[in-house]
Amino acid sequence: MLRYETTARHLWGDADAGQVADWIYVSSSKIHQLVWGLAPGGAFRHSAEFRTIFGADVIYYVLSGTMVIANPETGEVHRVLPGEAAFFRKDTWHHAFNYGAEALRVLEFFAPPPSQGTSGAYARTKPLLTENKYGVDSALGHWPMQRAAIERDFTINVIRESNLLWRLEGSQNKVLVGVLCSTEHLLVGKLLLPPGRKSDVLHHPGDKSLYVLRGTLNIFCPEKREGPAWFEVQPQDGFFAPAGTPHQFHNITDQPVELMFGVAPDYQ
Repeated sequence: MLRYETTARHLWGDADAGQVADWIYVSSSKIHQLVWGLAPGGAFRHSAEFRTIFGADVIYYVLSGTMVIANPETGEVHRVLPGEAAFFRKDTWHHAFNYGAEALRVLEFFAPPPSQGTSGAYARTKPLLTENKYGVDSALGHWPMQRAAIERDFTINVIRESNLLWRLEGSQNKVLVGVLCSTEHLLVGKLLLPPGRKSDVLHHPGDKSLYVLRGTLNIFCPEKREGPAWFEVQPQDGFFAPAGTPHQFHNITDQPVELMFGVAPDYQ
């Protein structure tokens, strides 16, 4: 059980990169989950000490505010609204900006995690990017006529509700899951649980972490022998199930439950 109030707080950055507040929920040997935030007008770029290029698959899911994310190496720029996400893979430079009057809060899933040397240690092995581009100049004069060809070269994928890969999962109790990304390192999904519903007992070969967006979620761990096996998870709270741990989702309220989850490296 991961309460928002007890998550580890961390501030990183410097004068050149900007400063970012982190609320760290999970950092295991398989998966990393946190929420990061920028004040209105805030941004992160990169510096010699803080290089925003990683050896991992990363999802940034916007909880509140407006995120503008850019790859300063290629020049591509994307606007991402609440309920939408940006996905990118290994070796993608990225900068982010809070382009609104509201505080920006972003849920992040990251795998392989920093404990595997994929974050700061990896970034310091990459040549420092010395020129930042914020626009794909070669697209001017060709948009939208050559849109498909231009977008094929994008390194950051914006995932909107219409882009989710929907699945009905479970043999006895089917629940609706929308997959945002699924790679050899990480699967991230959104699970919708209507009032009165429960899932099958779930277990995965990889570590699973989650974050409740809406409603009150109860989780039952039928094989837990020490401590509580029945948990109540509120919005902003998280939960961690190590690889192979049986767990079952319950909605015992009259309001829908919506949650985000990540599993790394193997989902099934």
